[in-house]
Amino acid sequence: MNDEDVCRLMMRSRLFEEKLQGLFDEGVLYGTTHLNIGQEASHTGLCLALEDDDWIVPTHRCHGFNIASGSDLAAMFSELLGSSRGLCKGLGGSMHMTDVEHHNFGSSAIVGSSVALAMGIAFALSRQGRPGIAVAIMGDGATSRGVVHECMNLASVWSLPLMFYCENNHYGMSASAARMISTPDISSRAAGYSMKSFKADGNDYQAVHDTVRRARSWIVEHDEPVFVEVDTYRLCGHSKSDRLAYRGQEEEAAWKAKDPVSRLCSKLSYSKTEVRRLRQEEEAKVDEAWKQAWEHRDEILPPEALDAYVYAPSPAVPVRRSGLHPASYRDAIREALADILASDPRATLIGEDVGLYGGCFSVTKGLWEHFPGQVLETPVSEEGFIGMAVGAAAMGEHPVVEIMYGDFATLASDPLVNHAAKLRYMSAGQLDCPMVLRAPMGSGTGHGSQHTQSLETMFLGIPGLKIVCPSDPFTAKALLKAAAADPGPVLFCEHKALYSTMGECGDALSSFPIGKAQLLCEGDEVTLVSYSRATLTCRRALADVKRPVEHIDLCTIQPLDWQAVRTSVLKTGRLVIVQDTPLAGSVGASIAALAASDEAIMSSLKAPVRIVSGKDWPTPFSRDLEEILCPQVDEVASLVSSI
Repeated sequence: MNDEDVCRLMMRSRLFEEKLQGLFDEGVLYGTTHLNIGQEASHTGLCLALEDDDWIVPTHRCHGFNIASGSDLAAMFSELLGSSRGLCKGLGGSMHMTDVEHHNFGSSAIVGSSVALAMGIAFALSRQGRPGIAVAIMGDGATSRGVVHECMNLASVWSLPLMFYCENNHYGMSASAARMISTPDISSRAAGYSMKSFKADGNDYQAVHDTVRRARSWIVEHDEPVFVEVDTYRLCGHSKSDRLAYRGQEEEAAWKAKDPVSRLCSKLSYSKTEVRRLRQEEEAKVDEAWKQAWEHRDEILPPEALDAYVYAPSPAVPVRRSGLHPASYRDAIREALADILASDPRATLIGEDVGLYGGCFSVTKGLWEHFPGQVLETPVSEEGFIGMAVGAAAMGEHPVVEIMYGDFATLASDPLVNHAAKLRYMSAGQLDCPMVLRAPMGSGTGHGSQHTQSLETMFLGIPGLKIVCPSDPFTAKALLKAAAADPGPVLFCEHKALYSTMGECGDALSSFPIGKAQLLCEGDEVTLVSYSRATLTCRRALADVKRPVEHIDLCTIQPLDWQAVRTSVLKTGRLVIVQDTPLAGSVGASIAALAASDEAIMSSLKAPVRIVSGKDWPTPFSRDLEEILCPQVDEVASLVSSI
C-alpha cells in the first residue's frame, strides 16, 4: 500500500467515526459506541504490518481495526443499525464486529478478556502447523486485569505465536493510567514473563508499522510471544456520553498537536488543497456507505431466525448400548477421554495436574503416557486457559478442559458465559465453539464450603450453553463423547461422590444423546425426576418403596427433556423432583414452573408437585452435617410412598 492509500485509510477511519459521533448525537443510532478518534496510526500501522495469515482480536474500541483490516463500511454501518446486512447481521453491534473473512475474530466488550481468545487462536495455529500469528489487542486499563497476566505467563511457557498489543492512550475510562498503573512503562512488565518487548510512538504510522514488523519477525524467528506498547491518545470521550470532564484543555491541546492524520499528511508534504481533496473523496465514500446502509435499515432478522444462531446443529446421536462391561464412574470418564483423544487429532485434554499426577480425582491417570502431545498441563490460571480453549475451539480445535473443582467455575464464568456461549450468536454463525468444560461438582468429600458446591444451576439461564450431569458409568462415558462431538460448548458436571460407584459401561460404539433423559423404571402412580448424585439417592430410596414409580434420570439439564417428564406426569398424576442443589433458580424450580403453566398437567395432577432440594447452606465441614445437606434416602422414600 502506498503512502497516499495509507493516508486515505486513516482519514476513512477518522471520518467514519466522526460520522458515528454525529449520528449518535442526533439520536439516529441506538445503543452506545466507543470511538478511537486520534488513534488511527495505531490500528492502521498494526493491520498493515501483519501478514494475510495473521489474526486480530480487537477491543470494544474496534471500528478502526475493522476498517484497517478491510471490513466493508456499509456492512459496518448496517451492523450499527441492527440490520441483517451487518457484519454480524445486527446481533453484535458497535462492540462486536466479527469479520472472519478478514481474519478479524471480533471484539469483546469485557476489558481484557479478548486476550485469552487471541491466545487460543495462537495455540490453534501452533498445533495445526499453520503460518501466522495472533494479536491480542488491549488498552492500558486491561493490563491491570488478572487474565492478561495469566495469558502472558501461559503464552510464554508454551511459546505461542502471540503478540500482546497494548494501545496506551493513558486513560482506562476516566481514570488516568498514571493513577491506576504501578509503572509508567507498561511494556516493562513483559520482562517478568521472559518476553521481549517493543515500544513505539502510537501517533506515528511509520513508527507503529515498523515496530510491529520487527515484533512479528521476532515471534516467527524465536518461536515466542512478544509485547508491543504504542503510546497514543483518544481525542474523543470513552463512549458516546463521555464529555471529558476529567481532562484538561492543555493536555488535550498538546496531544491534538500530535494528531496522527495531520502528522502523516505533513510528513508526505501534502498541501492544504491536497488534504482537502483526499478528505472530500473519503468523506464521499463514508457518506455513500451510510446511504446504502440506511436504505436497508428495516431489513432486520426475523425473531424465528435467531434460534439458529444460539446452538449449532448437533449430530444425530442414537441410544446404543454395546459391549457392556463393569466400570466405575471414574473409569468410564477415563475411557471416554481415551476414545476422544485416540479418534480425534484435534482433541486435547487441558487442565491443571492432568498429566503425570492424573488429575485431582485420578480421572486422567495414564492418559499422559498414551497421548503425550494431547494431554497438556497448565499453570493455575482458570480464566486464562479456559478463555484460550474458547479461542482455540473457534479455530477448529476440540479442547476438553478440566477444572479441579466445579467451584472454580466461578473463575471460568467470563470465558464460559460471555464468550463460549455467545460466540456463535454474536458472530451470526461465523464462529462456533466446540469445547467441553469438565467440572467435578458436589459434596460428600469433606472439602468444605469452597470445594463442594453444586454450581451447575448457576449456568442454567445462559442461552448457548449445554449442561450435562450424568449419574452412572454408562451415561458418563456416552455423554462425554457426545459432548466432545457437539459443535457448541458443553459444561460437563461430574459428581465427586459418584467417582467410585460401579455400574455398566459401554464400549466405543455405545452412545447416548445430549438433551435426552433415561427412563430407569416404569410405573403409573408417581413420576420421580432426578439427575446426578440425586439419581443414586432415588435408586436407593426406591428399594424401600412398594408402589409403582416411574423414575426419570434427566442426564442433561440444559436443554431439558421436558417432553419425557410431561408424558410421565400425564400418566401418573404425581410429580416428585429430587436435587442436591438449593431450590432457588434450580432445575426442580424450572420443571415445577413448566408443570404449573401446562393446563393438561395441572388438570391431571392428583397431588401438588413436590421438590426435595438441598438445604440453603454452604457446605459444612462436619461429616454429620455434610451428610444431611442433600436429600436423604429415607426422606425421598417417605415422600414417594405417601404422596
